[in-house]
Amino acid sequence: MKTHLKLALKVLARRKTFTAISLFGIAMTLAVLMVATAVLDDLFAPGAPETRFDRTLVVYTLGQYGDQYGMTSTPGYGFLDRFVRTLPNIEKASIFSTTQSTAIYRDGARIDTMLKRADGAYWQILDFRFIEGAPFSARDDESGRQVAVITDEMRAKLFDGAPAVGRTIDLDGRAFRVVGVVPRVPFTRFMAYSQVWVPIGTMKSSEYRTQMIGDFSGAVLARDRADFPALKREFESRLPRVPSAEGRQFKTTRAGLDTPFEGFARMVVGNRNADSTATTRVATVLGVLALAFMALPAVNLITLNLSRILERSSEIGVRRAFGAPRSALVRQFVFENVVMTAVGGVGGFVLAAALLPMINRLAPVPDMQLMMNLRVFGFGMLLALFFGVLSGVYPAWRMSRLHPVNALRGGTQ
Repeated sequence: MKTHLKLALKVLARRKTFTAISLFGIAMTLAVLMVATAVLDDLFAPGAPETRFDRTLVVYTLGQYGDQYGMTSTPGYGFLDRFVRTLPNIEKASIFSTTQSTAIYRDGARIDTMLKRADGAYWQILDFRFIEGAPFSARDDESGRQVAVITDEMRAKLFDGAPAVGRTIDLDGRAFRVVGVVPRVPFTRFMAYSQVWVPIGTMKSSEYRTQMIGDFSGAVLARDRADFPALKREFESRLPRVPSAEGRQFKTTRAGLDTPFEGFARMVVGNRNADSTATTRVATVLGVLALAFMALPAVNLITLNLSRILERSSEIGVRRAFGAPRSALVRQFVFENVVMTAVGGVGGFVLAAALLPMINRLAPVPDMQLMMNLRVFGFGMLLALFFGVLSGVYPAWRMSRLHPVNALRGGTQ
């Protein structure tokens, strides 16, 4: 292996133009794939304040269907309160609203913001870091106390960055007292994202408490990930007891107690068509897209590798004449290609690390926080290894089959 490494580095230095073209293509391909990986990591992997997502199941969609008519929506508070919050053997269950745009007025000036209503358990499932104060409690929610948690961004807009706890904001025509300040949350963190949070109990009407369809979502924090199958089965067994919404006689109710990625797959395939294979199908599509994206640069790299190896036909002939087995030649050439891909991969990491802060600043997604972490780095290493093997196997196999005599004469057949 040490000899293979020395030879690989010598070969890379011999044809500098070919090497530069190859490394540029590898670096660009891997950089784009790592940026895509960072996006998926930000959406579905545990990360502040959703650090417990590996133990969290969510309910984002509820559908009721008949023979000729159906409806799909976000669940209502009544559905989540009766059929999700009461699941057995869970650590916590929370209900929170979808994020809605609203306005806060300061000295007559309008400040647009995003509002989420939540219960007390919301703050126990999510792992927010409080810059000031503390979250509102379940008692605050039950009593409808007009308190609020805001982000540091809203603190800067409302109070010019001065301490906010204890001060009031004019929201929905009512005065809410600020009890906590948290760092801003990226929009890609669906469960956690908002700029202002207030208790659900502050809603002006109590009709929401019995509604099956509404503007809410639910989350369950399991004691252990091993409890997921049992919790999902229990949730499925409760769906036939869900009453029909809007006075219609629907035959079936469809919803899922999903992991974040399963919830994404449900939205992609449609709630009515979602089943146990939906996640596999969406993951397969994403994998095929990644392979397709790698296919063109891989083909280009194969062509370059063949051209590079053709120059070494006499070397191959000598080794074959002295009894080198084909498997040894294949290993050597694949190893050389993996080394080149690893060098290009370093360039890909550097490009991705430079691109992510630019994307965070320029993307239209509010407060995006794409970053290079160990998961993205590890996946990038796997991509580099796979790409190196993928683009190196065929040239290595092709050249290992050269006849020794023809190879010594410089032939390629």
